[in-house]
Amino acid sequence: MLIDRYGRRHTSLRVSVTDRCNLRCTYCMPEATPDYHPRSEILTFEEISRVAQVAASLGVTKVRLTGGEPLVRSELHTLVRMLDNIENLKSIALTTNGTLLAEQAPRLYDAGLRSINVSLDALNEADFQAATRRPGLTKVLAGIDAARDLGMVVKLNAIAMRGVTESQLESFGLFARETGITVRFIEFMPLEADQFWSEQQVLGADEIITRLGEAIRPLVLLNEDSSSPATQYEFNDGVGRIGIISSVTKPFCGSCDRFRLTADGKVRSCLFGDDSGDVRKLLRNSADDQAIAELLREVISNKKAGHGTDDLTFLRPHRAMHSIGG
Repeated sequence: MLIDRYGRRHTSLRVSVTDRCNLRCTYCMPEATPDYHPRSEILTFEEISRVAQVAASLGVTKVRLTGGEPLVRSELHTLVRMLDNIENLKSIALTTNGTLLAEQAPRLYDAGLRSINVSLDALNEADFQAATRRPGLTKVLAGIDAARDLGMVVKLNAIAMRGVTESQLESFGLFARETGITVRFIEFMPLEADQFWSEQQVLGADEIITRLGEAIRPLVLLNEDSSSPATQYEFNDGVGRIGIISSVTKPFCGSCDRFRLTADGKVRSCLFGDDSGDVRKLLRNSADDQAIAELLREVISNKKAGHGTDDLTFLRPHRAMHSIGG
């Protein structure tokens, strides 16, 4: 078991497979291409699978693949298949910007992938390009359709950032009602590469709920799933679901069950933590599984009670979001 000193059991592992991305979202990536890790420093699929196998032996049941943009990693379906063969892993999921999803969805599905979160911040091309600094909305929507046609569970993740999100709220609310896809708003966190975050730029959960209620119809709080970071709501006529991940205004650290493996093999207990363990070093120095397990236990044991965005006591991570993994 991976249990920290506050009694939180960790069953969910977020694995970044690359720090590269084909978009330049303002809240994540710098406008210019950053200094990516050289390929030699990135974990191989075999190395990732081995860490996941050890984590599963310690009680991890969920693995989510992230980036950067994970679909720029060649042959990602090969890793999905490897993970799908690990005993005790009950869920393999993917977070993607969706631009490459239409082409890859069939192979990912055949490999065992059944759950996808698509990051999408606007439902019109002009605002999409303003947020991502690249074109591509049509490709994202085609990817969503392709995944749904295969029977995958698809959710949308949208940034909740003042000056960006307000104009999209009604469109996303109507999208949720028309498609049956849950739309989740994630409060803007200080993980952007250009370091312009301020508390005033966070579009908070309460304001989102109020605005959606005024624009469409009131939202009703649903029974919360303690394993999910999102608080779930439904429009009061039962049509359309909205999730709010209130990382800043209403942190959920007390029930956190997640930790992270970066693309270059660092273990992190929290987005706002430090690189707390170097599993790549162990893997490439012939360490046995017991040594890897002890490293994971140590990282989780030292996890802090909270990430500090609620009282701004956090230290901004040295890495931007694309280099940590979503």
